[in-house]
Amino acid sequence: MPEPLIPGDPAPDFTLQNAQGQDVSLTDFRGRSTVVYFYPAASTPGCTKQACDFRDSLASLKASGYDVLGISPDPVGKLAAFAATEGLTFPLLSDADHAVAEAYGAWGEKKNYGRTYEGLIRSTVVVGPDGTVALAQYNVRATGHVAKLRRDLKLDP
Repeated sequence: MPEPLIPGDPAPDFTLQNAQGQDVSLTDFRGRSTVVYFYPAASTPGCTKQACDFRDSLASLKASGYDVLGISPDPVGKLAAFAATEGLTFPLLSDADHAVAEAYGAWGEKKNYGRTYEGLIRSTVVVGPDGTVALAQYNVRATGHVAKLRRDLKLDP
């Protein structure tokens, strides 16, 4: 199992396709802080709530110097539909083989209704302008996570 990242670790670089099928790299965001959040599946209730919370906070996050990237194992087409349906204006990236989630410690053992399996662990990693991890949160709740993240980053509510 990959180890969770901790502040000060170098953030693993990646290049993934966005909802429009274009390559997006973490290095594209160097020089700004970037919120990289991992969610299990587009268009599910919890993931929709979380994505819409990021959408609704996007202007103030950007004004505070933070970009947002959402990553899931969903294929590009599903991400495009999710973005269109929910009016999401930040990049959603497809990590179909979950290699990036593994590198970030966001893929591992999960338990649900007494069943154990491997899957995506809802997680958020804030990458600083220099490419190092500034904050890493694992097993976060979908509801209320963006508000908690804003508090942890000491941003206005």
